[in-house]
Amino acid sequence: MAEKQRPLRWMRLDNAGLIFPAALRRHWSNAFRLSVSFRDPVDPTLLQQALDETAPRFPSMCARLRRSMFWYYLEELESAPTVREDGCQPLIGMKRADIRRCAIRVLYYRERMAVEYFHAVTDGTGALVFIKTLAAAYVRLRYGTEVPNTCGVLDTHEPPHPEELEDSFQHNVGPVSAPRDERNVYRFGGVLEPGRFLHVTSGILDSGELLRASRERGVTVTAFLTAVLLESILEIQAEDVPKVQKRRKVKVQIPVNLRKLYGGQTLRNFVAVANIGVDPRMGEYDFEELIRLVHNQMQLSITAKNMRAIFTPNVTSEQNPVVKVVPLFLKNLIMRAVFDTVGERVSSMSLSNIGNVELPAEMAPFITRIEFVLGPQSIAPYNAGVVSWNGRTFINIVRNTVEARLEEKVFTKLVRLGLHVSVESNDS
Repeated sequence: MAEKQRPLRWMRLDNAGLIFPAALRRHWSNAFRLSVSFRDPVDPTLLQQALDETAPRFPSMCARLRRSMFWYYLEELESAPTVREDGCQPLIGMKRADIRRCAIRVLYYRERMAVEYFHAVTDGTGALVFIKTLAAAYVRLRYGTEVPNTCGVLDTHEPPHPEELEDSFQHNVGPVSAPRDERNVYRFGGVLEPGRFLHVTSGILDSGELLRASRERGVTVTAFLTAVLLESILEIQAEDVPKVQKRRKVKVQIPVNLRKLYGGQTLRNFVAVANIGVDPRMGEYDFEELIRLVHNQMQLSITAKNMRAIFTPNVTSEQNPVVKVVPLFLKNLIMRAVFDTVGERVSSMSLSNIGNVELPAEMAPFITRIEFVLGPQSIAPYNAGVVSWNGRTFINIVRNTVEARLEEKVFTKLVRLGLHVSVESNDS
């Protein structure tokens, strides 16, 4: 007698993910990409086998987006998605039809394996666990090397743990709601590329050099890079807006991994943002002053109490009994309006640093490179993703406009600060 098939898991979207389906555009989806490059060309047949093994361990990611009368939800796939060859650029727009089939993509090209995630399913931390576990399964198959389940590599023979699937926002809501960030913030202009082609410019630095330069100033690498971005954006705005009194505040949005503040093992979204910036109408800022301001703002903003106050209004809105019974098509209109007026108008761009990646020693010799690409905002052309591995830091600046202005300023400033920077681009 055939074994009875278990019911497919389904999950309501977590609090951070609720807004992303409503915010989808024809030419834009809130997606990001992690990639791992191996020492040899990827074998797609073995990669598919590795994904077949890995997918059941991650039912909240290997899932399709579904809708009910009142809410979107995720439904586990019956089987793993099919791996496919990578396209001509990263993060080719995820259409609704794509996400209804599967909310992630697993891609390959030459030595590179990439996973692209619709942001409603997970954040950078959860995505990193998935791709490390997938890469470990592939290494076992491709090279016959036993890789232990350490450094964030999960055991694919275990069932998913309940805490990995929880919406951790619901368990950490507080009594106080922070006011919304103001929206009068400088945003880049520019001529959009036909088809929103995405340019990726990668600055590759020695991680030790970057860490030393940051520690010499008493700040983190994220704070150091944020100051470089702020100085660069201030210069671009000054070129475009000669009159100081007409300039707008410049802010960089920094995603914060809330697991570090509240604990938990969720593989779903558990992130809030801190908007760090300055007002150019107050006067000129040199780099050392920007460093101090960024550091102080981050110290004040990124605390358990403050972050809780930032995400609490979103959770209480979701829990409101009246909101719960509003039909989904009306919720979509409301959430899209909120996203358009609040979600991405509070910053000039984002800088997401997922930090230094650790891999099991048995696996590391087969890996040559790890990269992180954050898609651009819906109304602004730039974003930046940062990841470090094996002594190198990759700063990937993306844009969907013809003009390349920010990249040159940022990497030139890093060189002037004494850092060695190797620059690559998908334009060549």
